[in-house]
Amino acid sequence: MAGFRRVLIATDFSPASRKAFTTALDIAKANRGTLMILHVIAPFTPIVPEQYVDTRTWDRIDKEAHRWGTLQLRRLADRAKKAGVRVVGLLVDGDPAQTIVRVARMRRADLLVVGTHGRTGLSKFVTGSIANRIVATATCPVVTVRGA
Repeated sequence: MAGFRRVLIATDFSPASRKAFTTALDIAKANRGTLMILHVIAPFTPIVPEQYVDTRTWDRIDKEAHRWGTLQLRRLADRAKKAGVRVVGLLVDGDPAQTIVRVARMRRADLLVVGTHGRTGLSKFVTGSIANRIVATATCPVVTVRGA
């Protein structure tokens, strides 16, 4: 087997994602590969459907999400560079599960690493599992890392 030369880590910057990042970094380093760090910005949805949000507020929310995501990606990329790993940061808008799988395919990832929050019961039913949807639809191997 040739190894995992293109490792994609999908992150939401949560504790579960931090553990997954460490795993992805170790795999990329061991294979002398490139680590692609992906953060997907999900569309903002008001809590109450009838709630009106004006255009300026939408723009501020969007700009802040992109600014914060860029800052967090830069921090993770710096960690990877210090570990001697080639790194690419990716910030994309869309549905997280669909977008992660699409980017993995487009970037020809050899391995996709995602963290899991370990939700069960009602919270898993209500929010769904992004990791489950990724595992079910990805075209490359997927490693899931359970968060703390």
